Amino acid sequence: MSQNLKTAFEEQSFLSATWVSIGSPTVAEVSAANAFDFVLIDTEHTTTTLETVEDMHRAVEAAPGESGTVIRVPWNDPVYLKRVLDVGVSGVMVPMIDTAEQAESLVESLRYPPEGKRGIASGRASDYGADFRSYVENAGETFVTIAQIETVEGLENVEEIADVDGIDALFAGPADLSGALDVFGQWENERFLEAMDRIVDAAHAAGIPVGTLTVDPDDAPERVEQGFDFQILGKDTSYLLERNERALSIYDEATGEAKTGKSTTEE
Repeated sequence: MSQNLKTAFEEQSFLSATWVSIGSPTVAEVSAANAFDFVLIDTEHTTTTLETVEDMHRAVEAAPGESGTVIRVPWNDPVYLKRVLDVGVSGVMVPMIDTAEQAESLVESLRYPPEGKRGIASGRASDYGADFRSYVENAGETFVTIAQIETVEGLENVEEIADVDGIDALFAGPADLSGALDVFGQWENERFLEAMDRIVDAAHAAGIPVGTLTVDPDDAPERVEQGFDFQILGKDTSYLLERNERALSIYDEATGEAKTGKSTTEE
């Protein structure tokens, strides 16, 4: 059973998550079994379909513990957002939020009338209608809305974005943000660090948490010192690459051979 992630964001410090790019319920279930506060399922840069997202969410719910499911959607699209929420996930993370107006439009897409414009239907989130009235009346109290700040424009407007009612957290997207600042991958660059600090300060001034992706777990203590309230600690694909590389390296050392993974046979 997933915890109320909105309550966790409001009341707890230092939440943890893991990033899932592989469109597999098994991967989602295994990830949730590690007792992260939530599993982030990426649909922006993957081929994962909404049907698979639903099965992955079921897998997270079935895993031991109370991990929630947050979907990183492809875009601030009210139609896709509506369908994701009907699945019953714990929250959404929306990329490229650049202005307060875009943030307001996002919130409006997630709320039922009269506060918003979300279409009403008896999907999985409401137990297919068995708990329909209660769900419609209380839906906004159960999921989190995370706005990604990852462009120069978003950075310039971050204080106004953080102040929008209904934005529950900010997320500093390190890859896109560093690229936008023309310092891609330079994590110790002064411009990048100042940008990260500004996002942290804006979130805290608005009284909401702020998070980021920490691909290398060794960097987690530094992110805590920077003021981040939650971290997505690594990615499934990165873990596979690193673990396979380590296994092959140990085997190569034992056998005295270097395995490149490529055939040397000419065809």
